[in-house]
Amino acid sequence: MNILPAFRHSSLFKTGSLTAMTLSVVLASCSAQALTVYTAGPGSLAKKLAAGYEKQTGVKVDVFQATTGKVMARLDAEQANPQADVLISASWDTATSLEKRGWLLAYQSPNAAQVPAAFKSPYYVAQGISALGIVWNSKSATPEPKDWRDLAQPAFKNLVTTPDPSLSGASLDLLIGLHNAYGQQAWQLFTDLKTNGMIMAGPNAQALTPVLQGAKAAVFGAVDYVAYNSVQEGETIKVIFPSSGTVIAPRPMMILKSSKQPEQAKAFVDYVLSVEGQKLVADAWLMPARDDVNAQRPLFKSLKLLPQESVDSSDRTQILAQFAALFTSK
Repeated sequence: MNILPAFRHSSLFKTGSLTAMTLSVVLASCSAQALTVYTAGPGSLAKKLAAGYEKQTGVKVDVFQATTGKVMARLDAEQANPQADVLISASWDTATSLEKRGWLLAYQSPNAAQVPAAFKSPYYVAQGISALGIVWNSKSATPEPKDWRDLAQPAFKNLVTTPDPSLSGASLDLLIGLHNAYGQQAWQLFTDLKTNGMIMAGPNAQALTPVLQGAKAAVFGAVDYVAYNSVQEGETIKVIFPSSGTVIAPRPMMILKSSKQPEQAKAFVDYVLSVEGQKLVADAWLMPARDDVNAQRPLFKSLKLLPQESVDSSDRTQILAQFAALFTSK
């Protein structure tokens, strides 16, 4: 039998104790320093991702969930004392804008290898992808719409809502997509919808609520995952992707350069892009960013897509202002 000398055993014991104590201190330190994630919905997904990451690492994740507009307003307000480590937006242009401002930390997760090139860059990567469509209440006594223009017909007089694009980055992406594809014809469509009584009704969920309640018949430009979740809960609504085309909204995930915990932030991005994280994304009725994770909903390859050329911030601001002026006019 090989027996260690007493002094060596004692030395190993002390070293082992020190190692264990050091590890405990490190783990305690990590647990105390919570990671802060700002995200533009869905809130239930953010909580599940935070819980999964905390279970895997022991690091607590504090989540602030709001509309894209409110998240960006909070980021701007906190410039002097940044709080967020990771940002997940509903608008790809949010990420390109922040990159131009020099706010982002470059990071390519090894788990992004299965994410298509169109949905990643050196500074950000899609968490998941949504699409914009028409959500129609099948009990509304209106004909099932097939395309955007159908909602401007007399059958839908005063029965259509649309999200406010100043509060929904995805809704603004749809306006830009239609503008890119059809130019002045798109603005004629928006005018006809306004004349037919379409109302701008706050963020996505607020636009959907009256359709669920039966007070309205359809949403123009609804974010699909919110509606799919309602269908799962038994609501009599249908998600329709218009025949003339729609847009998809990859939801960019990025690390702020001001993060006090960049390594933990990188590990969180890794977790979201892991198979486990992407299955949680799919369970929230989003399209997973990874092309090797399945979803119980149509994927972007099956949709007719409008052109989504990148536009600069001044053009986005102009389109947003023009749309707001149209729908706030008497």
